[in-house]
Amino acid sequence: MTKTIQSKEMNDTLASLFSKYGFNDKRAKLLAEVHTENTLHGVNSHGINRVPFFIEQLKLRLINKDIEPEKADSFGCIERWDGKLGSGVINAMKCTNRAIEIAKENGMGLVALRNTNHWMRAGYYGWMMAKQNCIGILFTNTEPNMPAWGGKEARLGNNPLVIAIPRKKGHIVLDMAMSQFSFGKMNEYKLNNQSLPFDGGWDTNGNLTRNPKEILTTKSGLPIGYWKGSALSMVLDILATLLSAGKSTYKLGLEPHEYGVSQIYLCINPNTYNDNELQEKLTEEIIAYTRDVTPTQPNGKTYYPGERSLINKIKNEKEGMKVSEEIWKKIIDLLNK
Repeated sequence: MTKTIQSKEMNDTLASLFSKYGFNDKRAKLLAEVHTENTLHGVNSHGINRVPFFIEQLKLRLINKDIEPEKADSFGCIERWDGKLGSGVINAMKCTNRAIEIAKENGMGLVALRNTNHWMRAGYYGWMMAKQNCIGILFTNTEPNMPAWGGKEARLGNNPLVIAIPRKKGHIVLDMAMSQFSFGKMNEYKLNNQSLPFDGGWDTNGNLTRNPKEILTTKSGLPIGYWKGSALSMVLDILATLLSAGKSTYKLGLEPHEYGVSQIYLCINPNTYNDNELQEKLTEEIIAYTRDVTPTQPNGKTYYPGERSLINKIKNEKEGMKVSEEIWKKIIDLLNK
């Protein structure tokens, strides 16, 4: 069952909740804004649905509420930062803005972050870069939740990847995990008592399944593209670990809970090339070419990455957001305890 919540109500409720759990006014409002914005974009799985998970991490003392990330090393337009186990959202905002600053000064900027926590919806930070007219490539490692292709036990993370490209008619923002479905999305299907539309991972008997509850139990998601997604997951983990000098998926898997992940924030300033009109023309050609096809469904069409996310936001701002009654009740109970 769902209920409709307006963005202001959600934002105000979450700000009060995060204040109750020890965040100062500025940080509480920032966290509330990010979770609300993620839900406005239709990504409940990494917006409102993640709030109880975030509060549970606070209760387990996996997150340092008052910590600011610190720059550990600088190598020209490359920097290493230490998140000091602070809020993943607050650390990600800081490092995204820092990567943008470096790119504006040098044409390109890379911030590698270690010892941070879950950044919720990865695409949020891609949108931040695109809104600053910058190209962004961002990714994170995670705890083990997928088997390497050919193996049974989970040894890889589903390591979300974001690629953002600014565009006048609507920014292009790819946001995808290396698993067929993100674990947050599978939890959303579970909350709604729905099966996945395609196989999403393995059950307790080692068989592929569309049952999200089984996959959440085994923590064995199906890699996108089978062996290709498995390989891509591995190299993203290697890059995040080496560039940040942080924890790998292997090290994250040694703990009972996921914390202290490693992340990459790469920002490119396309204005460096002084050919903005050409860039826009080439981008529009590519999008127009992919649209000029016979749709597979009646009245169907193709979409560029991020298009439906923006459509969702416009719709939800007008009509309100559909939220799981179970999740909203948990949040209100946490606030009133």
